[in-house]
Parts: sequence; C-alpha cells; structure tokens
Amino acid sequence: MNYYSPKEIAAAFAASGIYKSKLSFPKFALIAILGGAFIAFGGLLSVMVAGGMPGVGAENPGLIKFIAGALFPIGLIMVSITGADLFTSDCTAFTLPLLQKEIRIGKFVRFLVLSYLFNFVGTQLIAYLLSAHIGFFDKEPWQGYLHTYSAAKVNQDFLKVLIKGIGANWLVCLGMWMGYAAKDVIGKCIGIWIPVMLFVTLGYEHSIANMFFIPAAIYSGADILWSDFIVQNLIPATLGNLLGGAGLVGCVYWYLYLKE
Repeated sequence: MNYYSPKEIAAAFAASGIYKSKLSFPKFALIAILGGAFIAFGGLLSVMVAGGMPGVGAENPGLIKFIAGALFPIGLIMVSITGADLFTSDCTAFTLPLLQKEIRIGKFVRFLVLSYLFNFVGTQLIAYLLSAHIGFFDKEPWQGYLHTYSAAKVNQDFLKVLIKGIGANWLVCLGMWMGYAAKDVIGKCIGIWIPVMLFVTLGYEHSIANMFFIPAAIYSGADILWSDFIVQNLIPATLGNLLGGAGLVGCVYWYLYLKE
C-alpha cells in the first residue's frame, strides 16, 4: 500500500507527542512560535484573497466561504511538513501517549499550556508585524471583510462557540491524522487539506486561527475589546478544541487502534 494503516497512524501520532515531550524548552518554544505563525499565514492568505472579492461574495457567499476554506489549510500543511508545533493537534498528539501511560498528566498539561502560549506569540508576529503594521487592513475591501468576520466571531453565545470549537478541532486533528497516513508529501498535503478546508468553510472556531483573525482586526482599528475576544471567543473555542481533539480523535482512536 502507498499509505499507512490506521493502527500505524495512531502509533506515529503518539510518537510525535512523545518526541515533543522530550525536547528542550527553547526548541519546543521555537517550534510552537513557528506553528502559530504558519497558521496565521494561512489565515492572512484567506483574508487577502477571499476578502478581496466583495463582488463575488455579494452574489455567491458560499463560494467566498469555500475560497477562504480552500486557502487556509496551507498553514497546517506548513506546520506538519516542517515539524512545527500546534496546540490544537497536540490535543491528540499528547492524549494518545497519555492514555498509553507513556507520559504523565503533568507533562500533558505543561506541554499543552506551553504550546498554546507560544502559538499565541507566533500568531501575533503575523497579525501585527507582518499584517496590520504594514497596512494590509488599512483599506477596503480587506478591512471591512476582516472586521466583519472578527466581530461575528466575538458576538456569539459561549455555548455556540464551544460547540463550534469541538467541530473545528475534530476536523483539524482528523486532518493531521490523514496527513500521517501518507507516504509522500503530495498525499500528506491532500490528507490535511480536506478536513481543514471543511472546518473553515463551515465556520467552526479554531482558537489558534482566531488568535490571528481577531487581534489583526483589533490592531487595524476594529471596535472589538481584548476582553470580549478572550471571554466570548478564545476561552470557549479553546475548551471546545480540547474536547474535540482529545476526545473525538485522541480517545476514540486510542480505543480503536492502540488499546490492548
């Protein structure tokens, strides 16, 4: 076969978590910063292309959603191929060895927290320094698109964002899972692209992506408070991401393919 079996994928995904758990603090911090930056680059690309087509969007709103969804996965593809670190995929990568009793709960929590914090650093480098600071969102139609998109993310019920967060990371971790199935780079790209395109097109909530979109809107003058971003979007999205990645992928596939 030119792809790995689900049991082999589960073992490889678990091995990635064990590998990361043994990295020095500086190395892990650096790959997590890169992971956040790469996800932000995917978000930036989707805004610049989908947001630059207001005429198309007015007539074909579904097409604009699909274009944004089709472009965003480039970020996760870069994360996977370069060996960068992403909190949301770590929800599966560290759950598998935790359930296998190959890492302890303290290490599981510590690395998820470190990944999350340094992903935030990486997303802000792109959101501010390489986006808002150089004027990408100072003019229309990009400013209006990003500000409207971000305001909609903040103005939702806590429970709705949490459920959308579950959906997002179920699909992101499935994307990483399908990427591990491939034995070549093209197969890896396609495997990752399909579920990630799906989550973005459907409008689910990915905490690390939102660390780019909403701060970039704030930096470029959107009427959004940091406190609203954190309380109304980031916290419920993060909790949902943890449940989706650890529960619906990590626990489910550990039970199906690794549990003796």
